[in-house]
Amino acid sequence: MQLPEGAAQSRRADNTLIKALARAFRWKRMLESGEFTTIAELAEREGIAVSYLTRVLRLTLLAPDIVEAILDGKQEPDRTLSQLLEPLPTDWQSQRRGRNGPCSVTDLARS
Repeated sequence: MQLPEGAAQSRRADNTLIKALARAFRWKRMLESGEFTTIAELAEREGIAVSYLTRVLRLTLLAPDIVEAILDGKQEPDRTLSQLLEPLPTDWQSQRRGRNGPCSVTDLARS
């Protein structure tokens, strides 16, 4: 289907991204509350690899407006979980470069 010129295409929330964000913030809360004292202990309880848990936990470092865009289904169409699980800058300004999301490692090397 082709939209008329100037018409905005509606986007849908990406449930995979939303679930990953929910898990990340849940795991962060569990660690901060002392329910689990180490990432390894939490990963074992969840039945996942420590490396996966740490990559997902990094989602809690996303700028609030990027998280909000994901929750509202307004993230860039090519924004995927695998892309967000890659190393990302911790400062929010750098995350916003490009298409309102984390820049690539290549972009970081250039700056």
